[in-house]
Amino acid sequence: MSKAIIVNKTGGPEVLSFEDYDPGEPGKGEILVEQKAAGINFIDVYFRTGLYKSDKMPFVAGKEGAGIVKAVGEGVTLFKPGDRVAYNGVSGSYAEKIVIAADRAVLVPDAIELETAAAVMLKGMTAEYLLRRTYPVDSDTVLLFHAAAGGVGLIAGQWAKHLGATVIGTAGSKEKCDLALKNGYDHVINYREADFVKEVARITGGRKCDVVYDSVGKDTFPASLDCLRPRGLWVTFGQSSGKLDPIDTAILNQKGSLYATRPTLFSYVSTRAELEASAKALFDVIASGAVKITIGQRYPLAEAAKAHIDLEGRKTTGASILTI
Repeated sequence: MSKAIIVNKTGGPEVLSFEDYDPGEPGKGEILVEQKAAGINFIDVYFRTGLYKSDKMPFVAGKEGAGIVKAVGEGVTLFKPGDRVAYNGVSGSYAEKIVIAADRAVLVPDAIELETAAAVMLKGMTAEYLLRRTYPVDSDTVLLFHAAAGGVGLIAGQWAKHLGATVIGTAGSKEKCDLALKNGYDHVINYREADFVKEVARITGGRKCDVVYDSVGKDTFPASLDCLRPRGLWVTFGQSSGKLDPIDTAILNQKGSLYATRPTLFSYVSTRAELEASAKALFDVIASGAVKITIGQRYPLAEAAKAHIDLEGRKTTGASILTI
């Protein structure tokens, strides 16, 4: 019998229960994956607390992972036993074994370690769609990225710099600011010591930013809007500090005819072609050395609760994974 982290009821980290778990055998169009690692993300917290509703209860936590294909179901031609694969957006990754739809997994190139793949499938592909598709970043772009020392932030900083942008970030300590500066950011503002709106205006000579990427939510709104030039884009893609209150869209008018979007990765990789293209772009920039992946924390599967405590307490930097 394999093991998994089961959520029997929503609540704090203590509801993450390390239990026996049988994933079953792969059915038609499915594969059985023996996991090597699972990524840890704020979306896992949202499902654990009930902010996002799971379609079943109890459920296995987690949304991304990587491992080795052990068996394939009827009709599967994309993979064979022994293939190295990774995935995201699939529930149940906090487990030693998982059965998933084959068309939601991708092959991991030999140049990419499985732990790295598990750490970047959600965070790295999020950076990919944010920088290449939500707002196509180039050498003319000035951007602000909140949580610059987080898992997505460290990847986005390097990737945006690779694309030629002027990259500004925020972080909550000197150590995190220093880390972000080593990962592509031209300027990093310690939001605990300085007003990031005033600092953005100073850094840009009053021009402000073309786009603000905001996964923090409550603590950075509406100040994020004040960092945008007229007709700039506010990208709100998370809420680590708490859920935003309903927004009166008139504020976008008042602050400069701004644009706003609330994207999610799963809308950007909904087709097989999109999934493969996003993964290829991510693996290519990692393999080339343009983006280096920092796995700041590794936890055994049984210590998922501690991982969530650290994540919510903003004690983590870079990516965090559960090792299996």
